[in-house]
Amino acid sequence: MASLEELAPGLPQSRLNHLQRLMRTWAPLADISFADLLLYVPTGAVGQTPATENPSGYAIAGQIRPTTARSVHRSDLVGAVFAPEQRPLVDVAYREGRITDGGRIGGADQPRIRTLTVPVNCHGEVVAVMAREFDPDIQRNPGELEMSYFKLFRRLAAMIAEGEYPFPVDDIETEESPRVGDGLMLLDASGRVLLISPNAASALHRIGLHSEVEGRRLVEIGLEQRAIRAAFASRLPQTEEIQHGDQGTVVLRCLPLIGRGEVTGALVLMRDISELRRRDRLLMSKDATIAEIHHRVKNNLQTVSSLLRLQGRRATAAEARDAIEESVRRIRAIAIVHEILSRDASSDVPFVEIVRSLVRMVEEGLTGPDRPVEFKVLGDAGELAADVATPLAVVLNECLQNVMDHAYPEPPGGQVRIELDNDGDRVQVRVTDDGVGLPPGFDAGSADGLGIAIVRNLVSTDLRGSITMSNGDGDPPRFGTVVELAIPLLGFRSPDGG
Repeated sequence: MASLEELAPGLPQSRLNHLQRLMRTWAPLADISFADLLLYVPTGAVGQTPATENPSGYAIAGQIRPTTARSVHRSDLVGAVFAPEQRPLVDVAYREGRITDGGRIGGADQPRIRTLTVPVNCHGEVVAVMAREFDPDIQRNPGELEMSYFKLFRRLAAMIAEGEYPFPVDDIETEESPRVGDGLMLLDASGRVLLISPNAASALHRIGLHSEVEGRRLVEIGLEQRAIRAAFASRLPQTEEIQHGDQGTVVLRCLPLIGRGEVTGALVLMRDISELRRRDRLLMSKDATIAEIHHRVKNNLQTVSSLLRLQGRRATAAEARDAIEESVRRIRAIAIVHEILSRDASSDVPFVEIVRSLVRMVEEGLTGPDRPVEFKVLGDAGELAADVATPLAVVLNECLQNVMDHAYPEPPGGQVRIELDNDGDRVQVRVTDDGVGLPPGFDAGSADGLGIAIVRNLVSTDLRGSITMSNGDGDPPRFGTVVELAIPLLGFRSPDGG
């Protein structure tokens, strides 16, 4: 599908921004007009660019269907180009800069489509045409409410033709933004309610306001008018959430109506979002519970490590004390992951924070003046799912432990580099030291040490990755060691796609 920039390549950026704002905020216009809205931009010869002051064609750059009526166009027309004689009212609106109503599109064997064309004015220049298109044969006879809606559409159309709409702000609608079907009120220039839809009345009832509304200002029935006052004063749209005790929550969106340079009233859209906010509160409670669980797991792991340390102090054999101390460090590595998870209920954790915490743990426990080893953390592995971060933290802890146990048997110490990378498909961790290197004939696949066995099992089974260990390119006797881990991320994605 062609973009607006491709369909109107000669249009200055300020004009493109104006049209993009229109298309981002024209959903209410489609709803209150009960019709499809299409945006036509001028082109040169049909199908060719650039656009000229005397266009010989019009391309459809945007299209939106109403939620309040049946669409007249089943297919997407964006990118279609028409000659002026195929869209005569579009041509009139563009060339003469006036709203034109009435024409018919299509031949005898096609649906009878009526159109109203509105010149889109930007800083005194017509840059496009917005067309309201509908099939009168399939529309029911309009009632009083529908006629009021259409009169409101004509007021907004006049604002477009005068350059007052869209508003000169990035007014992006969200999933919670109210639409016409959610509830609508029309205010006069003094803020009195001229019209209120049944759904808007129901939204007010939800927050405890049951008084008659029409003919009164909202403040008279107990509803603050902060957003409305701000919209009238700034001449810009304003949004506000209104919560009335525990009864409910309503989001109110006020669009000022401007005519001949003066604010003549306002369109107020309302939506009852009580259920959405109730779900938000439940999610927040759930997130807090998950964070508390991680916090308690972290505390329990710290308790276990403290008990092991007490046991280690009573051990008489040096081998037993070393084994207990290694177990303490492994437990603390897992506790670090839960500590970070307890800060945020997200299922993903920034792995570089875990790495830095592991490095601090090693520095505090295994380095000193007699063995000065400097650690450098480079790169970033991004945010990883907890079921990747936990075993990978244990693996990295074993790698750092092995460095401290074997790389520097004699003073002085050295430098260890931990390099992280994440290309979206896999995480790579590279640990490089400048120590004595691997012993002759070392094979990571057959080594029988407990640490290397833990690493092999976690990498191949839990992480489904690979590990290589080799000597570095240093000068003897300090060859150095390079440990490289490659962990695929497929299958470890979090539910939100992270």
